[in-house]
Amino acid sequence: MQIQSDTALPVVLVDDESTVLLSSKMILASSGITELVALEDSRQLLPLLAEREVAAVVLDLFMPYISGTQLLPKIVKEYPELPVIVMTAAQEVETAVACMKEGAFDYLVKPVEENRYVSCVKRALELRALRQQVGALKRSLITDSLEHPEAFAPIITVSRRMRSLFQYLEAVAGSGEPVLIAGETGSGKELLAEAIHRLSGRGGAFVPVNVAGLDDNLFSDTLFGHRKGAFSGADESREGMVARAAGGTLFLDEIGDLSPASQVKLLRLLQERQYYPLGSDVAKLSDLRILCATHRDLKARMAEEAFRSDLYYRLSVHQVDIPPLRERPEDLPVLVAHFIEEAARSFGKEPPEAPSELLTLLANYHWPGNVRELRAMILDAAARHKSGRVMSVKSFRQTIKAQQAAPEGKPDTVQARTSDEGRFPTLKQAQQRHIEEALRRAGGNQGIAATLLGISRPALNRRLTKMRDGDS
Repeated sequence: MQIQSDTALPVVLVDDESTVLLSSKMILASSGITELVALEDSRQLLPLLAEREVAAVVLDLFMPYISGTQLLPKIVKEYPELPVIVMTAAQEVETAVACMKEGAFDYLVKPVEENRYVSCVKRALELRALRQQVGALKRSLITDSLEHPEAFAPIITVSRRMRSLFQYLEAVAGSGEPVLIAGETGSGKELLAEAIHRLSGRGGAFVPVNVAGLDDNLFSDTLFGHRKGAFSGADESREGMVARAAGGTLFLDEIGDLSPASQVKLLRLLQERQYYPLGSDVAKLSDLRILCATHRDLKARMAEEAFRSDLYYRLSVHQVDIPPLRERPEDLPVLVAHFIEEAARSFGKEPPEAPSELLTLLANYHWPGNVRELRAMILDAAARHKSGRVMSVKSFRQTIKAQQAAPEGKPDTVQARTSDEGRFPTLKQAQQRHIEEALRRAGGNQGIAATLLGISRPALNRRLTKMRDGDS
């Protein structure tokens, strides 16, 4: 699948002076803007715009054949989303005002200062990307559909919240700006990052790196590589992950665990689009797109001064939060069916049926490991399954009970409530309400209710008998 994005769209330079075109190309290319088309003949511009999409136009005003003053209103009318930068030797205020009224994005006077030129073109590209994102979001809201559902095919979901998240990512995937993906462990952050890469249409590779546990030296070597002799044992040069992701996407997982020194180096890469391999004093340009993921609260980490605020705001130009599995129980039936099929294929078996009470049991579990935990649970149950048409629910109960008994477990609890008379409930009343709540959540299934309570079914039966005897 190839999806066109702004990262592959060129900036078109139109000027009848070849020396100006050459200078412009060199200035922009040295700043990382390498997709460029140069036209000396202004008559070629409108046919070019008609046949292909471009990111921005830098237009000289005074040219033979068709002047920029004639082309500007036509471009603005026919391609209103396309930023047009006017660049000319004329220093007349009236000319500049007239161009801005016609819809020019900016007005530059030759000879233009290099930093001003680059800054202007980059702002035009940002505006173009923003207009496309807004347009894509409007289309998705109006049609309530995805333009590229195949990009999200590996993510099994029927959740409306997930669908809204996909629609947002379709709108921002082509911007080239970083995306910060937040979500609990096992919620599918890397799958989402891969979907963004597919949507971006970038020609380079998707390169994932888990930065948790990397000290500063290992982080630098992993990302930037090293030159021969850079340190003891560096017998030959090695390129880093940044070089491998050239023209593609670098995915940094667990970014919240990055050391302070490494945060500075990542910030420099984002700001300057340059990096230095270890042992080298020659900077290399980078044309990759960075995606990051974390299960940590980065705002809390900033408050603790463990994460740089300037890096956070660079990384979170676009941000998505994946809802945990417990907040989208509608996904449980499709995920269970998918993982049973997957497990059956891996074990060379016919896929068994899920027991009728399984979904009720799973819907009442808190899923600290999210989709990854569900997959592991089903693979284990499928491995234990020997015969019969219906899979046993026993292994699921054992796993859930063990998790609820663990110190890090977070079983659902029923808060103590006052009695009808406004008094604090007695232990007998609290136990009765706890059991009633478990049975309600289990849909009346005593086996599932016993699992939720962390006791055996016979123990639950004894308590129910005592409750009935006490009422009689």
